Amino acid sequence: MTERKIIHIDMDAFYASVEQRDNPELRGKPIAVGHAEERGVVAAASYEARRFGVRSAMSSQKAKRLCPQLIFIPGRMDVYKSVSRQIHEIFHEYTDVIEPISLDEAFLDVTENKPGILLAVDIAREIKRKVRERLSLVASAGVSYNKFLAKIASDYRKPDGLCTIHPDQALDFIAHLPIESFWGVGPVTARKMHVLGIHTGGQLRACSQAMLLREFGKVGNIYYDFARGIDLRPVEAVRIRKSVGCEHTLEKDINRRSSVIIELYHTAVELVTRLEHKNFRGNTLTLKIKFHDFSQITRSVTQSRELTALDVILPLAKQLLREVDYEHHPIRLIGLSVSNPREESDEKGVWEQLSFEFSDWEFDE
Repeated sequence: MTERKIIHIDMDAFYASVEQRDNPELRGKPIAVGHAEERGVVAAASYEARRFGVRSAMSSQKAKRLCPQLIFIPGRMDVYKSVSRQIHEIFHEYTDVIEPISLDEAFLDVTENKPGILLAVDIAREIKRKVRERLSLVASAGVSYNKFLAKIASDYRKPDGLCTIHPDQALDFIAHLPIESFWGVGPVTARKMHVLGIHTGGQLRACSQAMLLREFGKVGNIYYDFARGIDLRPVEAVRIRKSVGCEHTLEKDINRRSSVIIELYHTAVELVTRLEHKNFRGNTLTLKIKFHDFSQITRSVTQSRELTALDVILPLAKQLLREVDYEHHPIRLIGLSVSNPREESDEKGVWEQLSFEFSDWEFDE
């Protein structure tokens, strides 16, 4: 599949950049989109704020300690959605094979493109220019022959980056890549890999497929392929909804069973309402718990029947909760989601697990 030409576009500090664009007084200043109150969380941070260590998903209190001059701006999701549509209008000038990942991020397959431009890097350069000229925003772009490498390339020279990973360069590039940069390798998996002596793509490539399957389960196949520059997933122009979820950040940390059960009930009620509204039917229920120290875990259970009713979802949620030690680790956030129908393939299910575990539901990177 090295004949494919895939671009990954990622807007730089999207929410914060939109706010700075629309309010000239904020330009050049450290800003955070979010709320400054005690239980607030940073949804996005400008690059000026990131220089102080402020990051999305960080508590607002910690962000203010790192950057006392940090300016908090309430989010305007309707504006961000509108700008995202304008960005996609630019994409469609080149191809209709577009896979949105979030409001500010998408894959484009330009193997065959509308203007007939030979080099994908030239298309990426034109898209960046049009985004800057028409919208006064900055995008980073990665170009390669598959989605894994295109995404890595877009992160490689941020902000305002443009990086191409050619098939002839891919294996050497991957060999020197820190394992933390691999898609699907979160902090917990990275620590486990470090214990196993895996710190780079080259060291990952030296591992046998059997060893990776033994240590990481089915996702070990994906790590094995990635280390060899293999990712056969196409850019999916029509994305099917893969999950419906909701989560509640609590006013204060809780560890009493009665309080946790009440919050779990309210989360389950909201989930059932969303499932009905979206007319979504899935077979896997996932519980997400974020603790007082911002560490988090997920627990999942799959049923043969579809999960739509409260009298089915709530008992399963309680079952998952029994696997969580919250007595000694107070809970800050509770989330529930229902994901893909069982008829989806095992490989797609693994990708769905990666997507759920390592993507933010509500934050902008």
